[in-house]
Amino acid sequence: MLTKPDIEPSGEGAAAQVGEPLVEATGLEVHFGLRGGLFSRFSGGPAGAVRAVDGIDLTLRKGEVLGLVGESGSGKTTLGRTLIGLTKATAGSVSYRGQDITALGERGLRPLRRRLQMVFQDPHASLNPAMDIRTAVGHPLRIHNLVADDREYEARVVDALERVGLTPPERYLGKFPGDLSGGQKQRAVLARAIIAEPELLVADEPISMLDMSVRAKILQLMLDLKRDLDLTYVYVTHDLASAKFFCDTIAIMYLGRIVEYGPTEQVFADPQHPYTEALLAAIPEPDPERALPRELPRGEIPDAARPPMGCAFHPRCPVAVAACGWEARDLRTLLENRWLELAPEAASREKSLFADVESLAADGQSSVAIAPGRGHTPEDVLEYLRHLREEASEAEPREPFWHGVVTMHAENGRAVVEFAPPRDPRLSLIPATGVQVACHLREPVGSTTGT
Repeated sequence: MLTKPDIEPSGEGAAAQVGEPLVEATGLEVHFGLRGGLFSRFSGGPAGAVRAVDGIDLTLRKGEVLGLVGESGSGKTTLGRTLIGLTKATAGSVSYRGQDITALGERGLRPLRRRLQMVFQDPHASLNPAMDIRTAVGHPLRIHNLVADDREYEARVVDALERVGLTPPERYLGKFPGDLSGGQKQRAVLARAIIAEPELLVADEPISMLDMSVRAKILQLMLDLKRDLDLTYVYVTHDLASAKFFCDTIAIMYLGRIVEYGPTEQVFADPQHPYTEALLAAIPEPDPERALPRELPRGEIPDAARPPMGCAFHPRCPVAVAACGWEARDLRTLLENRWLELAPEAASREKSLFADVESLAADGQSSVAIAPGRGHTPEDVLEYLRHLREEASEAEPREPFWHGVVTMHAENGRAVVEFAPPRDPRLSLIPATGVQVACHLREPVGSTTGT
């Protein structure tokens, strides 16, 4: 279970102390089914699924400000929505104050909605353009029957608007969303989120749609609301600078999993996972005299419907090792990237060694038998691959792919390439840091992570 490290929080949003467990996720998975093609629909064959959240254990404590950070497609928004019951879990459980909410229907969740609120990314789409601010902000009061009469309703709406800085409130009550600026709309969205007196707020990139001049003010407002209303936050973002300012702990997500978790200051000062290092390296340096060469991850984030074997980051990792999960499609990527750099004639000549490069594209192949092209033999393919490996051993930076190749030999008229067995990294605590990381390079001595 991923829990709060035994170390004092250090971010600007840190509470003096965090309290008892508020939300606990165990083995949490969220998969979204894919619609297959016409043939698969008629045949009834599986169409696959996107693994948006893929086996997460997490404990969120009262008063904590937890940041979920990662690239687009890492699963951070889906995780945040699932923690408060807006998205159904495929497997695992989410407990709020000891009550499992994953098995509850809408009727069972309704009483909990006022305690678990969300601030969405786009304030323009979050407000009904046909509702004035009085109606939009006060809507939760009507839904949950929290007021006895119109007088109390008006007083609660006015109080919420004052708390978020929309003052004087009388100026905004009769306005419609189209009459407000982006920052004012986000303040109205925050007012609606806090009016039912929630305990937990999931904020999904609440400042990404705002001007730079407004972002710091909204973050400071959220910190003020946390202090005044004793709120707990889950802050979803790809903006590391705002996460450093706002969060006391950070969970770095990649392809549905948490790969690093720890106190904000520690993660920024000494990142342990290569992906975290890459994210921090991508932060722009405004001073050209201090700018350094950046080694950013190659390629794009993989398809969540067909995640890589072993560590999901290994195809992009510059320091991957044999156990990280190399497979046949990694060989295909390596070959295609090489051929893109060659002259057309040279690339065509090398491609002719292979009868069907697309046969390497299937996922999960830890051993592959390559058919040679017309006029070539398995020995020709093996000689070519060995030449690439020797060439890579002399290049800088080194190509990590070849660490995963165990043997290459001819068998039954084909060139066979076998890869090291993949091991699935799990979060483990780095001593004296309070940071947990899922990386083979950081595994404790004697660790035996399962396949």
